[in-house]
Amino acid sequence: MNHLFSSYKIKGLELKNRIMMPPMCQYSVEKKDGIATDWHYLHYVNRAIGGASFIMIEMTDVEPDGRITDYDLGLWSDEQIPALARIVEACHRYGAKVGIQIAHAGRKAEDAEVPVAPSAIPFDENSKTPRALSTDEVKEMVEKFRKAVQRAVKAGVDAIEIHGAHGYLIHQFHSPLTNKREDEYGKDLSKFGIEIVEVAKAEIPEDMPLIMRISAKEYVEGGYGINESIKFAKDYQAAGVDMFDVSSGGEGPIGAGGRPGTHAGYQVPLARDIKKALDVPVIAVGRLDDSILANAVIGNEDADLVAVGRGMLRNPHWTLEAAATLKKETNVPKQYADGFRR
Repeated sequence: MNHLFSSYKIKGLELKNRIMMPPMCQYSVEKKDGIATDWHYLHYVNRAIGGASFIMIEMTDVEPDGRITDYDLGLWSDEQIPALARIVEACHRYGAKVGIQIAHAGRKAEDAEVPVAPSAIPFDENSKTPRALSTDEVKEMVEKFRKAVQRAVKAGVDAIEIHGAHGYLIHQFHSPLTNKREDEYGKDLSKFGIEIVEVAKAEIPEDMPLIMRISAKEYVEGGYGINESIKFAKDYQAAGVDMFDVSSGGEGPIGAGGRPGTHAGYQVPLARDIKKALDVPVIAVGRLDDSILANAVIGNEDADLVAVGRGMLRNPHWTLEAAATLKKETNVPKQYADGFRR
C-alpha cells in the first residue's frame, strides 16, 4: 500500500516521497523586476533541505501586467532565468525536484494600470474594470506563455505547471461568469487554455510532465461545479496535460453559490472526482497540514501527491516531522539527525 513516503514517478519525474510544496506567492521582488531574490532562494532551498520531494515555485508571470502585484516573479525576460536556475540547482543538491507555475493574473492584476481579461468585467466593486483582449491579443498572449515555458526549461526545472485556477486569466476564459466573448474564444471557453497547453507541451522535453492547476468548483452564484470542471479538464487532458493540481474558488466574491470549506481536507473529494473521471494523476491541496490525514489521502488513493502549504510556511522541516510522526524512513540531513532521532 502506498503512503506519504512512498516514491512516485510520472514520466521522467522521479520523487522520493509524495509531498509537494505548493506554489505560494511571496510578494518579495523588491526591485519590481520579476527577478527572484535571496528571499526566494532561502525560502525554496530550506524546504528542499526539510525533505519535500517536489517544490513548485510560485506563480511566475508571462508579462509585467500579468502579475498580481509588481512584487511578483516573472519570466517575460531572459534576464530572469539565472536567479531561478540558481534555486533549481540548489534544490536538486538537497534531493528535491522543482516545478514552476506559469501564469497571468488577468483582471486580478492589482498594479496594472488597466488589467486585461476575456471580458470587461471587474473582480469586485473595489477592483479596476479590465479591458477585454482582442482576438489577436489573445493569440499573442498564448505566445507569451510559450516563451515563458521556454525560459523555465532553460532554468532547468523538472516540471511545468500551468495556472488555470483561482480566478486568474485562464480560469477567466473557461468560466461562463467571466467570459462573455462572441469570438472563437467565447464560443469554446476552453480554447485559450487548450492552446496554452499545446504550446507548452511543444516546448518541454518529451519526458517532462505538464501539470495544470484548476479550480474544480466556483463559490459564487451561477458558478460551475465538479461536473463542468470534469468536462473542461478532459479538454485539457486531451491537449496534453499529464497531471492536475486540484484546488477551488478564487473567481469572485463568495455569494449564493456556497462557501469553501474550512475543515481539513475539504478539497480532497474534488481531487478524487477528477482522478476517477479522467483516470489521471492528481495533486490534492487544502488544509492537509496534519501528516496523518495527508498520509490517509495517499493510502486511500484519493490523490497521487499532497501539497502542504500553510504547514510548510510555518515549518520548513514539515516533511521530516511527518516522517517522525508516521514512523517512516526518510533522509534526514546529518546536521539535523540528533533532532529527529527516535
